Amino acid sequence: MSDLLTDDEFLRYGRQILLPEIGEAGQLRLKKSKVLIVGLGGLGSPASLYLAAAGVGQLWLADGDKVDSSNLQRQVLYRTGDRHQAKTKTAASHLGALNPAVRCHLLPAVDEALLASIVPQVDAVLDCSDNMLTRQRVNAACVAARKPLITAAATGWDGQLLLSEPSQSSACYHCLFPSSAEPGLNCREAGIVGPVVGMLGAAQALLTIQLLCDLPRPTGVLQRFDGRTLQWRRLQTQPDPTCPVCQSSAPLSFSEPESPTCKSA
Repeated sequence: MSDLLTDDEFLRYGRQILLPEIGEAGQLRLKKSKVLIVGLGGLGSPASLYLAAAGVGQLWLADGDKVDSSNLQRQVLYRTGDRHQAKTKTAASHLGALNPAVRCHLLPAVDEALLASIVPQVDAVLDCSDNMLTRQRVNAACVAARKPLITAAATGWDGQLLLSEPSQSSACYHCLFPSSAEPGLNCREAGIVGPVVGMLGAAQALLTIQLLCDLPRPTGVLQRFDGRTLQWRRLQTQPDPTCPVCQSSAPLSFSEPESPTCKSA
């Protein structure tokens, strides 16, 4: 890959390059970056669109679902004609139409073995999944490979966001949410407002750009968003010294739940 930007790239990313915090050097970093996005729903849709638009060179897209009519209220990456098509293939097509320079790698729903293979190859991981089991598995893989993780979740009018960096000894996701059990309310009971999950996904993309360009960023800060008041609450976190994931050398496995879970993203 060239160490110089082309004329077309200067035109495409010009407004971004103008920012002194990014500049040509930052744009080259984005171009050379590799990002894994786990989940292409309400969070992964805006996150992937903004990262592709920003010029992130390679995106690993992981999701085992097909587009459903109920997705279209909030999963803005898809169109009505995409129903019943695989999300990964459809997402790659739309992202490629937005920015043909971005290379997409398609993955099925992730398990521990696939995560152990893919996570060490990328520069950052976005957890845009919709269940606790996947979040715990993604977190454990990031800790093991010492890769930064940007995780988010949203239900109803509320959302939360966390950037965890093992290299900075920040709290991991399991430190804050040690249970793999699903929350009491699922999507069919609580619902979800489209712009709320969209804001969280866009925030994940913003944190990823800050991370890839090595800019100041709120590592280890749990940010909670209230869509009713449009207010953010920030909580500084600390690692749990008894955490079996980030404070232990022994690997921790997470088993499948006894009953199927409902998707909330």
